Amino acid sequence: MTGWDIDPVGVRAMLTMTGEAGGDLEKAATSMMKDLMSAASSAGTAVPGGQFSGPMVGPVAQGQSRVPTGPVAAALAQYLSERQKKLAFMAKRTANSVRGAAEATSAYVHGDLHMAEEAQRAALKTVKVDVPGQGQGQGGGK
Repeated sequence: MTGWDIDPVGVRAMLTMTGEAGGDLEKAATSMMKDLMSAASSAGTAVPGGQFSGPMVGPVAQGQSRVPTGPVAAALAQYLSERQKKLAFMAKRTANSVRGAAEATSAYVHGDLHMAEEAQRAALKTVKVDVPGQGQGQGGGK
């Protein structure tokens, strides 16, 4: 195929950069989740006098007791739940894309090496040359 022009070293560099960015995305997601949980636990219940008998959220952090939730905390929890699904999808899609690009590049390089090997093998085959005035014919080249 004449349309392919892949630079394996360049692909490796881009995959490395993508992997590093994926690690940064994971750190940002973890930080976002911690911040949202902190905001939810600090949002309060919006009930006068701290009397609340609604749903509970928590534990907010390991070792803490469950705390009552108000409308802000409930909204943050719902937002976080939806974001977790999307972030997990993004992480899986990114990992699969990087793996696929690496495998495709490896197959391309392997194919190039195989074609070069075949070309060398063909070039090394014994060639029979029919010299005019020598042998069977007049330069027929069998």
